[in-house]
Amino acid sequence: RKRSSKVERAHSTMMNADMDAVEAENQVELEEKTRLINQVLELQHTLEDLSARVDAVKEENLKLKSENQVLGQYIENLMSASSVFQTTDTKSKRK
Repeated sequence: RKRSSKVERAHSTMMNADMDAVEAENQVELEEKTRLINQVLELQHTLEDLSARVDAVKEENLKLKSENQVLGQYIENLMSASSVFQTTDTKSKRK
């Protein structure tokens, strides 16, 4: 009888050790999943921030292009109205 109780205790100890190992493995897996989820969420936020920045830069770029066109037209008008540029044009045409 004593022998079987020793066997039973040994068996029980082994089962507990196995369960502890499984539990520890599950805990490690859970921690890894949590870490990965947090990393994914952080990357999503970074992507959202970058997308918003890209949109803002595109908008600014369009605004600056428009301003450049207006300034280019203004300079062209000034040059065509100025006698200095008209004479330069005529001299270059004579060459």
